[in-house]
Amino acid sequence: MSNTPYNPEREGAQMSFDGRMSYGDYLQIDTLLNAQQPLTDKHDEMLFIIQHQTSELWMRLAVHELIAARQALRDGRLPNAFKMLARVARIFEQLNNAWDVLRTMTPSEYTQFREQLGQSSGFQSHQYRQIEYILGNRNEAMLRPHAHYPATLQLLENELAQPSLYDEALRLVAEAGLPIPQEVLGRNLRLPHQANETVMQAWKVVYQNTEHYWDLYQLAEKLVDFEDYFRRWRFNHVTTVERVIGFKRGTGGTGGVSYLRRMLEVELFPELWHVRTIL
Repeated sequence: MSNTPYNPEREGAQMSFDGRMSYGDYLQIDTLLNAQQPLTDKHDEMLFIIQHQTSELWMRLAVHELIAARQALRDGRLPNAFKMLARVARIFEQLNNAWDVLRTMTPSEYTQFREQLGQSSGFQSHQYRQIEYILGNRNEAMLRPHAHYPATLQLLENELAQPSLYDEALRLVAEAGLPIPQEVLGRNLRLPHQANETVMQAWKVVYQNTEHYWDLYQLAEKLVDFEDYFRRWRFNHVTTVERVIGFKRGTGGTGGVSYLRRMLEVELFPELWHVRTIL
């Protein structure tokens, strides 16, 4: 064994970056690492900030993938959509794992800096709202927290003006010759999709004839797989909040745990869950 220190330059590694693109340049590391600006000197505030900033980065990628998946469905490129939906499910797996880190912060540690948050809250995340709107959980009242940012408000308004990911999936089911009611296909896009018996029966046909409707069957399972991870994320959110603040009101004015528990009841693709009962 040689005692000579390893020198990667001998193998061709670039060691000088004067005027050249480096890792830090490409990823804008200085900008990223200067984005953490705690308002107190409390040790655990850094954890709180990084938890939420990294979650927003993952959500940015989720938005990127979901928009592309929806477009792929519109274009009939189902294998592309499947790949993107599988990736989004894994993104939410990462978001789920992040709660385990935040849970290491105790109530005593959080209360040391909570007042400094003012009225800021994850409830106000426009990317989370955009994800919900893309998926079909549409509530016009949730535009109001973003009214002070015209560009963000317009982004969300634009999302409400176009079909959701699930709308595009149901259009494909209809194009395959299965009965999807016109009131579903032509619904008011600003409102959430409501569970429909005829839609459930159409999915039942898909699940009972998987070989014939293989692409739709795969699409259904990709959507269920994603919603499974999404539900876990919501559940972990509830338990983390209860563990850290109990039943106090959220900093943004919501009921905290009570509000988050109501969100657990939301079904993004209801017929895909209900159909399992009648198969």
